[in-house]
Amino acid sequence: MNILILGSGGREHALAWAVKQNPKTDRLIVAPGNAGIAMLAECADFDILDGAEVVAFCAENAIDFVIVGPEAPLAAGVADATRAAGFLTFGPSAEAAKLEASKGFTKEICDACGAPTATYARFTEAGPAKEYIRAQGAPIVVKADGLAAGKGVIVAMTVDEALAAIDDMFGGEFGAAGAEVVIEEFMTGEEASFFVLTDGVHALPIGTAQDHKRVGDGDTGPNTGGMGAYSPAPVLTDAIANRAMNEIVLPTIAEMARRGTPYQGVLYAGLMIKDGQGRLVEYNARFGDPETQVLMMRLGAQALDLLLACAEGRLDKAQVNWADDHAITVVMAAKGYPGAYQKGSVIEGLERMPEDSRHMAFHAGTAMKDGQVTANGGRVLNITARGDSLADARNRAYAMIDLLHWPDGFCRSDIGWRAL
Repeated sequence: MNILILGSGGREHALAWAVKQNPKTDRLIVAPGNAGIAMLAECADFDILDGAEVVAFCAENAIDFVIVGPEAPLAAGVADATRAAGFLTFGPSAEAAKLEASKGFTKEICDACGAPTATYARFTEAGPAKEYIRAQGAPIVVKADGLAAGKGVIVAMTVDEALAAIDDMFGGEFGAAGAEVVIEEFMTGEEASFFVLTDGVHALPIGTAQDHKRVGDGDTGPNTGGMGAYSPAPVLTDAIANRAMNEIVLPTIAEMARRGTPYQGVLYAGLMIKDGQGRLVEYNARFGDPETQVLMMRLGAQALDLLLACAEGRLDKAQVNWADDHAITVVMAAKGYPGAYQKGSVIEGLERMPEDSRHMAFHAGTAMKDGQVTANGGRVLNITARGDSLADARNRAYAMIDLLHWPDGFCRSDIGWRAL
């Protein structure tokens, strides 16, 4: 098969790595890709948010299967365009992707199907939103309704912090994403990620993970897109996962189908777990980042077979074969992230790292310049390892980091601490 993956981050490198191992893969192209992806696949440069451009590329390159990595092309309707043109596609329609692209829409779906989630209110003006915050008190959660690259959620521990978040959002800090805000009850518990493939009718759980959102050790400092992750998530037991399937995921899939907008792709449910029950924090319409890196490390070549079964509507016949193992990924970020950071610093030592079924440096924000790998983003590398235990996987990952020389980068030293 000729396969096209859209995206340029660590998630797409991990997907490409798994897909490449499957003998069904003849030609693998990733657009636009990055320096690490270029070492295992062809990279192509075109506008992945333009459905017509994507379709034209697929036609010119005899693409058999399109895998949409990030949320932005999904929200832009790229999966609709490729499907309409007859290309087998993994990823939801723009209408179905509203489960991620609009926090308010997700709440509406939860109301309609009775899925347990935080109590909330929606606002399009700052005045009423501030009144609501003063009435509710803190802690409280303020979310930009639209896509904000993982940054549009403020967990405010004081009323003043929440009011400032309202000013930022309606003041344009997150662009169009903040034109409407959703204000939620602050949920306590432990958060974990539950990944389910669905073809619009059938659903297949494909793993759990837990990530570390805050920039500093001990889960301190500002929120980021994720500084590391591990799989499986011990807090998300089989019993809790089964209950979440029956109370949250399956009712959502049924409601989307009932509305005439069936959901096909991966449905990533962020759950807040307390007292043996998960409540929905949010949905993502694509694989998480950096959670994909640990999932793919554990799934390997079978990942492609599962994605194909999902896209072809054969999920009721598919199954996941899990090894009794653990994986962990540690994000190496540019100094200053998630605030202002410099691009262009050279990363040395990658060639010393092992690359096999248990060790992989997935590139997130890298570029090749004058034959050297350079930092080209905030989150730059995902150092990922698999082991017989989580402690084994963690030790392998940090041993890999010790081989790197990148003075302009940093990472957390405690990824996995909640489980360990």
